Amino acid sequence: MRPLMLIGLVLVILGVLALGYQGVAYITTRDTVARIGPLEVQADRTRAVPLWPILSVAGLVAGILCMIAGSNRKGA
Repeated sequence: MRPLMLIGLVLVILGVLALGYQGVAYITTRDTVARIGPLEVQADRTRAVPLWPILSVAGLVAGILCMIAGSNRKGA
């Protein structure tokens, strides 16, 4: 497979996944909410990193353009 076609395919797949997933959440801290004797209730604080739709579409377009350019090259 041509390298430009492979790069385009990877960009298209990542763009589609980013459009469907919308963001990445991760746990930053774990806080104690309540403590009754030996029993503790804890809650996780999460943060989210959004994957912007504009970047996802840009990845899709760049991937499609790479695939078109890779298919039009001669001699490979």
